[in-house]
Amino acid sequence: MNQSVREAARILYVLDYLKEYSDEKHPQSIKQILEYLEKQGLKTNRRTIPQDIRSLSDFGVDVVTVKSSQNLYFIGERHFQIPELRLLIDAVLSSKFITPKKSAILLNKLYGLSSVHQRAELAEESHIHDTKPLNESIYITTDVIDTAITNGKQVSFKYFEYKPDKSKGFKHNGYNYHFSPYKFLWNEDKYYVIGYSEKHKRIATFRVDRIHRVKALSKSAVPKPADFDIGEFCKRVFEMYDGKAATVELECDNDLMKVIIDKFGEGVYTQITDKNRFKVVTEVCLSPTFYGWLFQFAGRMKLLSPNEALKKYDTMLKNAVK
Repeated sequence: MNQSVREAARILYVLDYLKEYSDEKHPQSIKQILEYLEKQGLKTNRRTIPQDIRSLSDFGVDVVTVKSSQNLYFIGERHFQIPELRLLIDAVLSSKFITPKKSAILLNKLYGLSSVHQRAELAEESHIHDTKPLNESIYITTDVIDTAITNGKQVSFKYFEYKPDKSKGFKHNGYNYHFSPYKFLWNEDKYYVIGYSEKHKRIATFRVDRIHRVKALSKSAVPKPADFDIGEFCKRVFEMYDGKAATVELECDNDLMKVIIDKFGEGVYTQITDKNRFKVVTEVCLSPTFYGWLFQFAGRMKLLSPNEALKKYDTMLKNAVK
């Protein structure tokens, strides 16, 4: 190994060591760095380490120097700070479509973005839930669909549902769906794909973890409509699920404003009606999910219009007590 290669290797090993073992609470000394380099077969002297650290700093690495009789060093700004890593770790842990095996792999990768000391603390607070799915084929499904989106092609697949005995069965007697995928979406810890369904003759959503035997097709995807707004589609479909879209008026007790904003966002139209209540006007899908969501507030949220929604809601309430 010539001198220039040795110097480059040494600087990389110094960076590797600081990333792995240093943080604000655990700054490292030149002696510790030298001992690590020696284990890697790279002997050097104390004068080269500060030079290497200056080179790393010049390259943009945030190496913080703690001034003292024996200077100490640690990596300051990392790609991800600990609070950011916690958010990502919690997302993996809570996800209902990432299997235990894949969760463990992803967690180890996230832990690796911190120092070994921080890693132990993050791992101690992490616990993989036993409610996660066991279907590892979701990653193959995702890869095939993602490739189809990139190449503008269709895919075919079967779609399963659960029977009363908890066994899986294909919908519509194993019907082979032909689908033009547009985009993946994560909603309430479930993973969906949005696209044009030949069977439904419209844009539809499918749960990725319930897609089975997906195949890439050579047929070009049905183009996304020019006026299609994915944001509006998601707000309408994912907030209240599929059904006929309609503008509804709701009258709510004042303490439900937080519920309305959580569900429809701060931009939703509201109007104070009296000192105890306010009115909401928004678009939803008139589906059982919407009516079920409305029912949980036990009269503190009332449906005012349209008439078709009032009639449907009344029918559902009557059927529920028969």
